[in-house]
Amino acid sequence: MIRTGREGNELDTGGLPAYGQQQSAEQAPALQITGLRKAFNTTVAVDDVQLVVPRGSFFGLVGPNGAGKTTSLSMAVGLLRPDAGTVRIFGVDVWESPERAKALVGVLPDGMALPERLTGRELLTYTGLLRGLDQATVAARAAELLGVLELVDAERTLVIDYSAGMRKKIGLATALLHAPKLLVLDEPFEAVDPVSASTIRTILQRFVASGGAVVLSSHVMELVEKLCDHVAVITRGRVVASGPVEQVRGGQSLEQAFVHLVGGRTGGGEGLSWLAS
Repeated sequence: MIRTGREGNELDTGGLPAYGQQQSAEQAPALQITGLRKAFNTTVAVDDVQLVVPRGSFFGLVGPNGAGKTTSLSMAVGLLRPDAGTVRIFGVDVWESPERAKALVGVLPDGMALPERLTGRELLTYTGLLRGLDQATVAARAAELLGVLELVDAERTLVIDYSAGMRKKIGLATALLHAPKLLVLDEPFEAVDPVSASTIRTILQRFVASGGAVVLSSHVMELVEKLCDHVAVITRGRVVASGPVEQVRGGQSLEQAFVHLVGGRTGGGEGLSWLAS
């Protein structure tokens, strides 16, 4: 069932127990968000968000600017403390057992701040050692990631001199380095050239095919529609629809369904007659 509307309490859980019920590690979804809330002064950015990301799913999160996507994801991975609610990654509570939870997830935040005075290889080495990996493993994985993401030629270039697209790629490399079971990626394709975007799509599809789960936030509906098997629409800090992409679309394009769900309107050229003068 798809959850729609502010009053609805239904949410597709893929046959999982209801929110609040304990689950074994083998039964737990990749990500379970329950009653998440965050306010900044008088502005409520996230208002009782409920979300379940099944294991082995490619899950898209879409919403208009200011809808609460980035705030929700930041709380989901332990970067921002919520005012209320819980988050579990494969059954591990993010705020009760942060070290265990964060070992299971790789994160690419939007506008990720990186140590800019390190080279790409130094950044991966530093990140890997912080994760507790041995030097040999870090070196082998760093070399492979730099090669696959076409950053070998820039491996001795300081991150401060990286382009926006290169920063996205090295950020993705740091998220993948420790072999997580869940990836949470905020706008991973922004500023990335088409060739690199194709490579990233292949990496993510292989990750899901091998049993991992991906949560992808994006404004590009065509991308979400093409890549994802599940999608959630968030607006005004609340999830207004969630489920398999085909069900959320309801026989129309995801973009059309999105505009309807968030209360937007198409067009926008009215009253701009001076543009054609």
